[in-house]
Amino acid sequence: MKFAIIKERKNPPDRRVVFSPNYLKQLKTSYPEAEFVVEASDIRVFNNDQYKQENITVSEDVSDADVMFGVKEVPIEALIPNKKYFFFSHTIKKQPYNRTLLQAILKKNIELYDHETIVKENGARLIGFGRYAGLVGAYNGFRALGLRDGLFKLPKVETLKDLDEVKSELDKIKLPNIKILLTGSGKVAKGAKEILDHLKIKQVSDALYLTSQFTEPVYCMIDVMEYAKRKDGKVGDKWAFYKDASGYESNFMPYAKETEFFIAGHFYGDGAPYLFTREDAKHPEFKINLVADISCDIDGPVASTLRASTIADPFYGYDPISETEVAYDAENAITVMAVDNLPCELPKDASEGFGDMFLKHVIPAFFNNDEHGVLKRAKMTEAGKLTKRFSYLQDYVDGKE
Repeated sequence: MKFAIIKERKNPPDRRVVFSPNYLKQLKTSYPEAEFVVEASDIRVFNNDQYKQENITVSEDVSDADVMFGVKEVPIEALIPNKKYFFFSHTIKKQPYNRTLLQAILKKNIELYDHETIVKENGARLIGFGRYAGLVGAYNGFRALGLRDGLFKLPKVETLKDLDEVKSELDKIKLPNIKILLTGSGKVAKGAKEILDHLKIKQVSDALYLTSQFTEPVYCMIDVMEYAKRKDGKVGDKWAFYKDASGYESNFMPYAKETEFFIAGHFYGDGAPYLFTREDAKHPEFKINLVADISCDIDGPVASTLRASTIADPFYGYDPISETEVAYDAENAITVMAVDNLPCELPKDASEGFGDMFLKHVIPAFFNNDEHGVLKRAKMTEAGKLTKRFSYLQDYVDGKE
């Protein structure tokens, strides 16, 4: 079997890659019976020569490979028929802008394995860039704070070499007495927490956070059963919430009255209550004035997120009274950081972390007859049709929704 690392062709350019030269070298050693080739690229964070130095073949043409590994969506015209492809297709939520991509994948008889569909039996994701989204998102939030309030000037992450440099820049700043709220419990939230802990910000319980004032910066980390509650007043259940959130309502307002800086690292599911609405943001006791929305659900659970922002221009303001976008440092505005491709700012570390997970959880399945069902669960298309697990996408493919 021949595996190829394909060139990223989507704009804006993404410098990440599934396997760094070092991890591809490990792969070759662990599976000598397999062949590996890297498609030449002038944008990848690791250049062609770095792969060649590890005796890995670099070629302009990888069309003879069986399995193609990429990161972002592959342009339709670049898809090679009758191959297996791994990349983020952004189709599993029926995203309208990628309907034609999934249609083309079916037409070209491609087996698609979306990185988001590589999961355990219980549905938990096995691989992803979540940690790096959390790391960069939290850093960007502090960068916005420093610039807006004239406290300090942190450089953009994309100008720094790696995570060590990111953390060394944070060592130079001094924070005001600020109360920070972090939502979530997954890889994204844990990545953000890594930044908060590196800054030696004190973590406090939600009970203390909601009832006390402090003489130092503090943060509180909460999950769904803190920021959502059952409408009937009974004790909520996290797993029941994930299955059906219709019986729940937001319990976020008590936190919004005590928080200046909110880091949104939660996963938002269909039908779940919004954390705060536009009306909530108008409340005289609503204190949040800075949001790092790593989750970045547009016009959704975090009312101030009107649109995704960009790495080039990461901040904007939300005026809660007029419900419109304003300058990020405008008076009485909520400053918003809502970059939706945060790991791109840390391509080296993100690629190495991704490769580590991929090597551990996915590659063995090609050589052990998929004994844990990883590939079977992840496969979205086969023989020109959707697999049973993804048959819910048929109406989307047919253009009916």
